[in-house]
Amino acid sequence: MSSVFQAIPMSYAYAKGGGVIDINIYPLLTDVKNDNFLTVNAAQKFNDRLSYFGFINFGKKQSANSSNTDIIYYTEQNLRWKISDNSPLDLTIQINFRSGADNDRYRLGVRWRLSDTEGISGIFRKLNLSYAINLHGVQFDKEDSYVWQLEHSFRMTFPYISDRLYLAGFMDHTFNQTLPQNFPSSPIVGEAQLGFKIFDNFYAIAEYRINDFRRTEVDNLAVGIEYKSVW
Repeated sequence: MSSVFQAIPMSYAYAKGGGVIDINIYPLLTDVKNDNFLTVNAAQKFNDRLSYFGFINFGKKQSANSSNTDIIYYTEQNLRWKISDNSPLDLTIQINFRSGADNDRYRLGVRWRLSDTEGISGIFRKLNLSYAINLHGVQFDKEDSYVWQLEHSFRMTFPYISDRLYLAGFMDHTFNQTLPQNFPSSPIVGEAQLGFKIFDNFYAIAEYRINDFRRTEVDNLAVGIEYKSVW
């Protein structure tokens, strides 16, 4: 991806109603001060086969011609359709919007929920781990059509330590994108969020972030508070 802001496509545990929204605020950014300081995630399970996941990140950028700071954004919106009632495979549509002009992106793909796959799902249950991989095989934007991406997402809980603790995150791995010479040939962007429930719907969170699309300060650590509402 060409944006410094990426999704957090976590595998949410749906409540009976099937939806969740969380707001993440990061007052502490250790290395990259213009990284995203606010993230809003939302997910909704409409029925047994159709679901939605989306997010929007907000960050800061120094204005080119002044000392002012602009607020910039990056968002991904996803629809997922399970191909049959018992299948671990989903057909996916992803739409990207971001600050700037002529940079919208559309992707078609297939998502494999490994932790829902017969024969290996028991292993994931014992590990308290959900894991999925999404092949974005077709991309529509200003770039060449052969660019493609693998998106990994996971969520893990630790009931043997505390029911309040979780680890969740993602890694986006992009292939065949035309980039400057000093960039990796297949750059990755990823985040791992460690969260601990403080009280009610509030969590203390710490995120390790890596972004190969930044050629300096690739790594960053963000610390903040999350509010989560599940229905």
